[in-house]
Amino acid sequence: MTNHGETTGPAENGDITEGQALNARIAHDGQVTLRTPAELADALPYLLGYRPEDSIVLVALHDRAGRGRFGGRARLGIPASPDDWAAAARQLAHGLVTGSERRGARPEQMVAYVCQEPAKGESGREVMQRLRPLAQLLRTECGSLDVPVIEALCISGGRFWSYCCPNDECCPAEGAPMGLPGTSVLAAAATYAGIQVRGSLSELHARLLPWETAAAFEQEIVLDAAGIDLVPRILDDATRADVAEETLDLAERIMNRFAAAPPVPGTPQADLRDDELLGHDEAAALILGLQDRTTRDRAAAWMEGEEAGPALRLWRALARRCVGPYGEHAAAPLTLAGWVAWSTGDDLEAREALAMALGADPDYLFARLLHQACNEGLDPESIRRCLRAERAGRARPDTEAGDVTEVNTASPDQGASETGGHRGHRARPGEGSDTHPHRARAAERKRPRPPISGRNRPGASKPGSTRTRAAGKGGARRGGTAPEGARTAGNGTEGDT
Repeated sequence: MTNHGETTGPAENGDITEGQALNARIAHDGQVTLRTPAELADALPYLLGYRPEDSIVLVALHDRAGRGRFGGRARLGIPASPDDWAAAARQLAHGLVTGSERRGARPEQMVAYVCQEPAKGESGREVMQRLRPLAQLLRTECGSLDVPVIEALCISGGRFWSYCCPNDECCPAEGAPMGLPGTSVLAAAATYAGIQVRGSLSELHARLLPWETAAAFEQEIVLDAAGIDLVPRILDDATRADVAEETLDLAERIMNRFAAAPPVPGTPQADLRDDELLGHDEAAALILGLQDRTTRDRAAAWMEGEEAGPALRLWRALARRCVGPYGEHAAAPLTLAGWVAWSTGDDLEAREALAMALGADPDYLFARLLHQACNEGLDPESIRRCLRAERAGRARPDTEAGDVTEVNTASPDQGASETGGHRGHRARPGEGSDTHPHRARAAERKRPRPPISGRNRPGASKPGSTRTRAAGKGGARRGGTAPEGARTAGNGTEGDT
């Protein structure tokens, strides 16, 4: 049981003194001590970087010579059926402990949260009572690993409850009200240190979910029509490289269009503006073109510098266009969005985008490898170096694919190629082609071509030099009209361990 007269919670890169006093080092020259359950509840969004919804969260605590350090965090959506709670608690506890062990720091203690808003006609106290067995399962699973849960909180309906403290003075039966967001000492210190809370997971997911409006039906019709033209060309070895060049040309033009657009305040408004800048037929051509995984791998080289921002906006916009039966096609743009986010330091969006990519296609190896590497805290620089080498290699006409060093992020027991499409799903073009995420294709027939708008396409030559291009006759480029209407957000269940 936590002593609520002392500090009772963790914060990023913090310390735990004797008596479970937690000091959160928000800046190099200062620290914040969390002394009450209210401060611990208020700290949760700053621990994760967003406001969790419908979530189970575990926070690891480490001890060093009487002082502690806040460790890893793990989150999982609350399963709808209580029959699945035991498996979820086991997955979360074992995932966080084993993940910490792999990083060389087994946690000594845990703090657990269950967060869920009341259903219609339900009170926050009723939510707390309903989720009590789940909190107990978390405590039991962590205890079986010899990592005790020193505090377990339920947050619901703007109030919080402790499952560990029987003291009505600090933890009343009706719950204690949460403070106003951003008004605590921790919030002020986090703001001063530049730590931001990104909003809720549903708001983050909304940027990547497919449309559910009248515009979605229009996009589906255009995708059907584009597939009749593009899929046979992608499956034909004689024309596949031409489609790849057309796809990269078009993606580059859209990125330039996005970069030139004036800023728009607010995330929903910015996404809607990007949607208006991207035509239905342009989106269809890019979605289908990126199903060829060699093309997708070349597009992954837009990962840093001035290219990264417009590229991330484009991949988000394309994920929103994978409507109706084209949901599985979202694996490619979602994986690219996750990769660019991870490459630019946004681990939160990276994990969520990659988890959504695996939800669209669980067999998508590129997403699975990146998701594993991101969750394990690996440095993306090794992948960036490989992609830079591929890009430089393609820019040299005399470079063959074998001259490029490969980087494989898979563990020894993982396969080296992605599987084909699912039975009963629409077949994706490019199935059966070379699918390694870091392998350059052999240089093919050379053809001079000037760069577009001064930007170097992945695999393209520098200005004034000769770039490689497959033999074949280029196809027509596409343009289109902007969609009307806004998309609607939805909720999903993901896990970060």
